Amino acid sequence: MNLSTQDLMAIELTLELAGLTTLILLLIATPLAWWLAQTRSIWRMPVASVLSLPLVLPPTVLGFYLLIALGPHGPLGQFTNWLGWGTLAFSFTGLVIASVIYSLPFALQPLVHAFESLGPRPLEVAATLRAHPLDAFFSVALPMASSGLITAAILSFAHTVGEFGVVLMIGGNIPDKTRVVSTQIYGHVEALEYAQAHSLSAAMLVFSFVVLMALAALRRTSNRTVL
Repeated sequence: MNLSTQDLMAIELTLELAGLTTLILLLIATPLAWWLAQTRSIWRMPVASVLSLPLVLPPTVLGFYLLIALGPHGPLGQFTNWLGWGTLAFSFTGLVIASVIYSLPFALQPLVHAFESLGPRPLEVAATLRAHPLDAFFSVALPMASSGLITAAILSFAHTVGEFGVVLMIGGNIPDKTRVVSTQIYGHVEALEYAQAHSLSAAMLVFSFVVLMALAALRRTSNRTVL
């Protein structure tokens, strides 16, 4: 496998983006998933639908609206300009924001499923022991939903690594700044550098296979634990 310096830089940036996105997603998606799993509010369905939009929206549509929002004439772009930060479009920070939004359902859905599968009994037992709801969440609900957390982390990381449309729209293909593996492959193909594109694509194929194997092993472990 012959990887150039630019390929390695793209891989490094991709791993950095995926790692940071996964961390942010777990912090955001966990309380959201808990609320969605527990609430009986009439707002549950609309909120869940909005948070799941990236699953059905074409990546270019989502990337386009994020580009408008983060650009110099968008509300977020004007706000960051006012703060003296400049615009976030075509920057690594913009990529992180776009990746968090685009991969949110892949972190949210496994967590919602994990929390819903707990049922009310564990929290009722914790309440009889006079545990504060926040203590019950961290000491009972979260440990029992650990398989959902791991699944959410794996899916978020893998989905971020494989992003293309949103990344290209909001970040472009700037070397050592916004050029990730998917856009690097695209650049190789555009330049008719098929050997380099094959090397990176093969690495992505192996990575995807490992992710699927990890998820299968996790599900098997979870099933054995339940039994």
